Amino acid sequence: MDIWFRPLVWMDYRLGVLMGVIIPLVLLIWTLFQKQEAMQRLLIIYWRVASLLMITIYLLIPGWNIGFITGLAARILIAISLWFWVDLNEEIRDIPQSILKLVFTSWRWAMTGYCVLGAIAKAIFLPCGLSSTTVETAFCQVWLEAPLAYRNFFHSEPGNEGFLGFMGSVGLVIYIIYLAYFVLIRLGKQGRSALEQ
Repeated sequence: MDIWFRPLVWMDYRLGVLMGVIIPLVLLIWTLFQKQEAMQRLLIIYWRVASLLMITIYLLIPGWNIGFITGLAARILIAISLWFWVDLNEEIRDIPQSILKLVFTSWRWAMTGYCVLGAIAKAIFLPCGLSSTTVETAFCQVWLEAPLAYRNFFHSEPGNEGFLGFMGSVGLVIYIIYLAYFVLIRLGKQGRSALEQ
């Protein structure tokens, strides 16, 4: 069955690789060479939060519907994490203008926009994450094509979908424990300061 939005789904995954992996990796290396500690700290926080996207890929490989929920949560958490830290925002604002600052700021705004628009789009597909029968429809299955292509490229052994999903679920449990620690303990102690991130 031909799904009219299939090209948009694949474009979303490609943009995710570009905006969520390649550009922040280049920026992290660049900030290390330029010794811009505030930008480095924000990028390290970004990588911690964005790891939920990789967990989502592993949850979607076996077609587990929780992957649709974690995908939506990842977009929301990433957008929040890029602007949440008062001290980092002030330090970055005080950095003298440079090409690095321009590229970093442009990526930060673009990634925020990408995540907000992506969260709105993912919300439309939230029923895929709430019912095991809905996830079997072509409407939802189109979102599983890219994770399966990823599996075929990086984990080509046949029949390993369940194990990869299990690894994703282990990652999700660790992620939830860390997030709960942050919200319940760390946030109360230090607020919106990234000092000990």
